[in-house]
Amino acid sequence: MNSPDQSSLPKNRSTSFLTDKYELTMLEAALADGTANRECTFEVFSRKLPNERRYGVVAGTARVLRAIRDYVFTEDQLATLDFLNAETVDYLRNFRFSGQVDGYREGDIYFPYSPLLTVRGTFAECVVLETVVLSIMNADSAVASAAARMVTAADGRPIIEMGSRRTHEYAAVTASRAAYLAGFTATSNMEASYRYGIPASGTSAHAWTLLHVNADGSPNEAEAFRSQVESLGVDTTLLVDTYDITKGVQTAIEVAGTELGGVRIDSGDLGALTRRVRKQLDELGAYNTRIVVSSDLDEFAIAGLRGDPVDVFGVGTSVVTGSGAPTASMVYKLVEVEGNPVAKRSRGKAMQGGAKRAARTHRASGTAVEEIVYPFHSERPDCGNLLVDELTIPLIRDGEIIAGLPDLDTSREFLSQQLVKLPWEGLALSRDEPAISTRFVGFPD
Repeated sequence: MNSPDQSSLPKNRSTSFLTDKYELTMLEAALADGTANRECTFEVFSRKLPNERRYGVVAGTARVLRAIRDYVFTEDQLATLDFLNAETVDYLRNFRFSGQVDGYREGDIYFPYSPLLTVRGTFAECVVLETVVLSIMNADSAVASAAARMVTAADGRPIIEMGSRRTHEYAAVTASRAAYLAGFTATSNMEASYRYGIPASGTSAHAWTLLHVNADGSPNEAEAFRSQVESLGVDTTLLVDTYDITKGVQTAIEVAGTELGGVRIDSGDLGALTRRVRKQLDELGAYNTRIVVSSDLDEFAIAGLRGDPVDVFGVGTSVVTGSGAPTASMVYKLVEVEGNPVAKRSRGKAMQGGAKRAARTHRASGTAVEEIVYPFHSERPDCGNLLVDELTIPLIRDGEIIAGLPDLDTSREFLSQQLVKLPWEGLALSRDEPAISTRFVGFPD
């Protein structure tokens, strides 16, 4: 891809108002009572995987880093903060994050309590980042986690993301990015293609076929197909289920010839229809014409079509909404103050205090065995003869994004490698325990 992985907001836009009011009221109170400059560590993690899935996918990291970099306040924004006192407004006027961020690289997989992001700095500069960090990581990781399951279910066949009309207009763009990270091959969304360099895909909707009618108002499917082929070439994909599918396929080949690129089916019993259409195409001599299917697909529907002659899947609503899990349920919690561990102990929300980093062990075959979480400033525990991958890497130093972090294509390839390392049962779509366990080492009881 030639296009840079650009920010989700125009360059002249600040991310500071992508926040909740209580971040700013806490800041004001901290400035007043003298706690604002206490050195703190905040951590992003999830207590459980949505819907008892076996793994999650870390997504949105690159967008988070840019959001932290761009977390500054304009004079226009400051003028609206009449609920804050002058001291707090002055603090925000000069605000720049100057701390450190470490975490899992984008495209890695994660499990309950994996320390996905570790943010270190003063309380004042860290606390205000909570909302924007979580809003990005929760949305992107939810989409990427669902998309990765769909890619596995497709078993090597391409999937096109086409969910723009089923979510917020800008969420559609970032969802396209997350789906591509997870292994989708293209998107229908032009903004996502422009902004992130994702291959764009799309030909026509049913409206195109319905537009073409004879003088008496009767359908003229052949004219619709002919016009599309003349405009886009014989390699295009024709939508054949506006009227009768069998007649549509026949007309498509009559118009385009046996080298037609593809036919798309967007309704009905897709398994039975694809078998029938494949047989018809072969009988017509269109052996290389691909069959593209869409229509409310999710990972379970895709898996159900694994044995049918489907060449390409198109997925919309399910992927952009996280396939039943629209959030990754990640939290951003204070875990350390002035080097001392702190932890919330309320029922159902227990956590381990202290700054953390993590490693993942593997057998010689490459299969993942265990995730090990240990104190951030400690040596990694002895892992015996197992292979070890360090999961926590530097992302921001003294407020500056580390140079040379992986781009979107590199992170996409990295994720595909990590999924191969999971135990095979960890890729199952059924609900169960996480694919590997997480163990905390070196923390006080």
